[in-house]
Amino acid sequence: MTLEEYQLKYTEEDAVGWDCIDENLKNIYEEQEPQHFASALPYNLGGEDPLNGISVFNSNKQDDHFHIISYGFSDLFYNEEAVNNDFSGYGFELTMRVKKQGDENIHWAMNLMNNLAKYVVSSGKWFEEFHFIPTNSPIRLDYDTDLVAIAFALDPELGAIDTPNGRLEFLQMVGITQKEYDMLLENPVTSETAKLIEVLRQDNPLLITDLDRK
Repeated sequence: MTLEEYQLKYTEEDAVGWDCIDENLKNIYEEQEPQHFASALPYNLGGEDPLNGISVFNSNKQDDHFHIISYGFSDLFYNEEAVNNDFSGYGFELTMRVKKQGDENIHWAMNLMNNLAKYVVSSGKWFEEFHFIPTNSPIRLDYDTDLVAIAFALDPELGAIDTPNGRLEFLQMVGITQKEYDMLLENPVTSETAKLIEVLRQDNPLLITDLDRK
């Protein structure tokens, strides 16, 4: 798309990248209205959360779970400078699938997502498929879980999309145990994380994070 075509198709009021994310989600969830949690105050105006918002869908595929999607790592709005960029913003949005454990609490997962966003913004580093990172505590503090780190895989349903602001991948956060994290630390190469993800995928194709997994 040329700059002229971009200017003809969109206006400064258009949420160009955001709408592309919504269209991708609509392919899966059709008319389901998600819970959406918007940032009360934008980060660049002094707000605490770098993400513009987080949406949460209910899914009954494989196991009943929450499907959580971020808005804010990619270029969400009208931006003439983004035309023909290889990647939209940092080139990804985060997702997470959390098995329903009998309560409706997903704020811990959204807080985790926002903490990762703070890390990206403050460090200038970004995540790619098969990266991994410790959470320096159990991933949910008020729950007895063995999961203490996150590995990243391409979301099995959302994959990657091309937008007028560049390409973005939906990177799914997958909770891993201390033993799994230590194994990756011993040989921190992409192929080892890929092997772990493939092992997890055998019994868990959607890579749903189950806080009770040992």
